[in-house]
Amino acid sequence: MKRHSSAIWSGTLKEGKGSITTQSGVLDGQPYSFEARFEDESGKKGTNPEELIGAAHAGCFTMQLSALLAKNETPAEKLETTADVSVESADGGGFEITSSALTLTASVPGIDKDKFMEIANTAKTGCPVSKALAGVEITLDATLA
Repeated sequence: MKRHSSAIWSGTLKEGKGSITTQSGVLDGQPYSFEARFEDESGKKGTNPEELIGAAHAGCFTMQLSALLAKNETPAEKLETTADVSVESADGGGFEITSSALTLTASVPGIDKDKFMEIANTAKTGCPVSKALAGVEITLDATLA
């Protein structure tokens, strides 16, 4: 299985602009820019690679956790995950992604907290996006509601 996305960029790094399109069409010419990536903390001026990585990480982790909970015969009623991806200045110039912080709120009937945390941590390390992000710190703050 392969999935694809494309990016188009015109101009210099700071003054240029681009668009991102995904195979599914969910993003179709979605704008992105230096300002949207590094200067607009509101996130209203377009997407950026870190936001997209965060969405991928939250989605992948949550699906992996759902599968593991079902295998444990304790399927979730609801799993809600956010991923805060941090980008920092790198030594020697440029930027680097330094962490992805997963925050989970879960409703899982019939499971105790210790077993839930064991399964959640297995999902954190085992989901394909976590594996792809092996070079960054990945944390998990999980709440069993």
